[in-house]
Amino acid sequence: MLQKPEHMPKKKRTAADNPLLQWLPEHSAFLDEIIRLEGYGSEGTLFKCRCGTDNTIHLYHCRDCFGVKMVCQTCVVHHHLSNPPHRIDMWNSDFFESITLKALGLHVQLSHTPGQHCYNAQQVSCDEFMVIDAHSIHDVAVDFCRCETAQIHYKQLLQAQWFPATTTDPQTAATFSVLELFHLLSFEIESFSKALRQHGNLTNQEWCHILQLMCTGRGHDPNGIEATPDGRCVVQCLACPHPGINIPDGWENSPPDISDDCDPSLNSGWAYFMEERAYKQFLSECSTEWQERSTCVSHNAVNTADTKASQGLAATGVGSVVCAHHEMRLPNSVGDLQKGEKYINMDYLVFSVLVSFGLAVFNLSYDIACQWHKKLWSRNSMMPQRLQFDHENKTVHFFVPKFHLKAHIQSCQTTFLFNFSKWVGWMDGEAPERGWADINRVATSMREMGPGNCCDMLNDHFGDWNWKKITMLGWTLLRKLKKAAATARAHHEELAELEGAINASTLALWQADVEAWEENNTKPNPFESRVVSMTQAMVRLEFAECERRDLQDGIDWSLHAEISPSMLIADGLELEDQQRQLHADRKTSSQNPTDNQKAKIQMCSNALQRKLDAWVQVQILYMPAVAPLHIRAQHNDSPQDEMPEDFILFLPLQLNATTPCNLLLCQIEWQLSYAQANDTLNNVHQNVRLHAHLNTFKTLHIHGQQASTCACSALDLAEAKKCGSRLKYEAACVALDNLRDQLGMVGWRDTFWLLNVTDMRSMGDAGSAGQSEGRCDIPWIWKAPGVLHNNDVEEFSLLIEEMQRVLAFFHWEMAQWKERGTARSFTKDTDHEGSLAYAQYQISVQEGLVMHFSMLWRDTLSTVVSELDLVPEINTEVANDQMPSLEGPPLEGDDE
Repeated sequence: MLQKPEHMPKKKRTAADNPLLQWLPEHSAFLDEIIRLEGYGSEGTLFKCRCGTDNTIHLYHCRDCFGVKMVCQTCVVHHHLSNPPHRIDMWNSDFFESITLKALGLHVQLSHTPGQHCYNAQQVSCDEFMVIDAHSIHDVAVDFCRCETAQIHYKQLLQAQWFPATTTDPQTAATFSVLELFHLLSFEIESFSKALRQHGNLTNQEWCHILQLMCTGRGHDPNGIEATPDGRCVVQCLACPHPGINIPDGWENSPPDISDDCDPSLNSGWAYFMEERAYKQFLSECSTEWQERSTCVSHNAVNTADTKASQGLAATGVGSVVCAHHEMRLPNSVGDLQKGEKYINMDYLVFSVLVSFGLAVFNLSYDIACQWHKKLWSRNSMMPQRLQFDHENKTVHFFVPKFHLKAHIQSCQTTFLFNFSKWVGWMDGEAPERGWADINRVATSMREMGPGNCCDMLNDHFGDWNWKKITMLGWTLLRKLKKAAATARAHHEELAELEGAINASTLALWQADVEAWEENNTKPNPFESRVVSMTQAMVRLEFAECERRDLQDGIDWSLHAEISPSMLIADGLELEDQQRQLHADRKTSSQNPTDNQKAKIQMCSNALQRKLDAWVQVQILYMPAVAPLHIRAQHNDSPQDEMPEDFILFLPLQLNATTPCNLLLCQIEWQLSYAQANDTLNNVHQNVRLHAHLNTFKTLHIHGQQASTCACSALDLAEAKKCGSRLKYEAACVALDNLRDQLGMVGWRDTFWLLNVTDMRSMGDAGSAGQSEGRCDIPWIWKAPGVLHNNDVEEFSLLIEEMQRVLAFFHWEMAQWKERGTARSFTKDTDHEGSLAYAQYQISVQEGLVMHFSMLWRDTLSTVVSELDLVPEINTEVANDQMPSLEGPPLEGDDE
């Protein structure tokens, strides 16, 4: 029997056990060498071309062929007769730019050997043929063969290992290699990913790190890579304000509006992720801090943070701070969450971002801002010294994203709503959620990564996200500008109409309250209702108090020992409501009800009939004139056909002018009906919210036939409640309308409007096609007294300013690259040439974006500015010469 030795010899560790740590000291040399390749090259690359001439200008090299040899145009075309889907770069005396082999004169002749001439060639229709390859989509000049032995066109493509997109006059094809790769990925994506992780993951991490350093100009820093400041390796948001870059000087004086040692990160706080060591040290020091529970709704992010399962996990998630208006990741804004979304994690991330911006006003949006902001400044005093935020000299506004706000209590929905604050435009605060939707696809790949590799991978993806946002800023800002211009005039006219219907002194008072609250949020919120609605319970209490005082004075109007006049009318209105409910139950019952359903309805009917009989006996005491009306109604209807829900109560509102009735009873019914209209309108609000919540929950979370059926039943019940509350509201309005002439009551229609089906929708729901939150009209049931902000004009003004910032940031970035190109000193001319060439390449990219954006904005901007005369405060001219004016760049050609 074999026995296990007592002492197993330890495996000797070598440098190969930690290849990343071995490579890290050399990353600067790697960066310099790769940047050198951006230049024209050394003498070693200028070999004699295959054409044999010495005086040929060597301007071209291929990115897909082996080596970096520079060749002439004739040689590059001849060499690629058998490789037409290769990528060619041309030296333009400053840097390499892409050029197609088609532009250099390469023609692919099908059905012949490469280089052989066809005397009966046929050019592709319109001379446009696209070839899809693994690394790009190529525009290739293709000639078909029309010789006697030539095959049909799609067969000629197949013989060249190009798969045609159609059999009739093909103009697009895919190489066999890219189709094989796609086929492999579609069936073996898991094993393929594992193979890449095992063989190429480390190299890929290093390669992405080098590219990140190159694109952010760190290879051009005379002080070397190690001098990189925190947050410098990010793609910054161009449209956000950056002091000294895209906003003029003196702006602040304007009026206020696994083991890290084994798998370290290569960025070390230079990009989007925090510097891990300082971050984790702070968390360990504050790990015992107690987190208060939510006093709003039950926020799982707060209440369950300490209970989240985290055993065996280095992190349970990732927290991030995002530019809410442009959805871009910010420097040093991302960090791991070790045990749920705790305040100490999010505080560290938020203050890391705030201290890096030299601005005076900040708008912070967070799902749980109502709880998180309460002791934020006291927690800030616990932060490291470098993260101490001078909030006393800043203006900070807190918001809750619009989609999440509906789950909060009512007071939060007015205090933290974007629509009630100025200079936020159409911002909804949901930018982080859209960002997570993009990055969630890499979550599976990150599960088995070490902390450093995971951090670098997310940095790389965040940079890609930001760069895509920048390249699309032109279209994004243009689209938003068109929408804002299209709705600004309509909403401005609606606001003017609303203000015109309000007394001038009252309007001025409301406006003063709103402006005071905007300047100081500690003052009373003008958007919170200050009117206490009259309810049926309050009216009943008031009548009971009046009866108590009358009894004390020796006055008793009651004709019944237990039922007073007010109780009689109140019970009558309640019986009316029960009649409507029973009628709805009969209508919604199935066509073939079961015995249980029939028994339930019949029992309700019998109980209602007994209540009606007892009530009529008391009614005759107070209203003797209705006795013959009840007798006449019984004679008209046979007893077996009469249903309790069809019984006429003959309340004061149902009596004609010839039937006498005590005026006191009419006044009681008026007040109770008015209160019923108020109560029912509140029920309409609740039922509309309930229906909207159930519908949203069903759309997001319900899947499968059984669950969908249950959800539809719940929605049907909510819809029935909506319809029932609408019928009750209409009945109350009918009573008010019938009693108004007798009692001389006027003006009640100013409060209780006609309730249509289209009015029974949520405040943020569109009333018609093409509307969305912030741009839709508000149903009258949600309108309250106050001053409405014209968010369309605000959005328009913000977009104008953001366009100015974008162009200014591009010019600043070009100036930075111009300085970087000559910042370092090199011993070799080839290194200097590569550094200068890469800087010129980056400048050309920025210039191209400036020209592209200016062309996009020119015509649209001039049109909307001339049409929107209702926006006099928009200033499209900038005093600072360094700031581009929108009347300059987009309109005259000087300069999302």
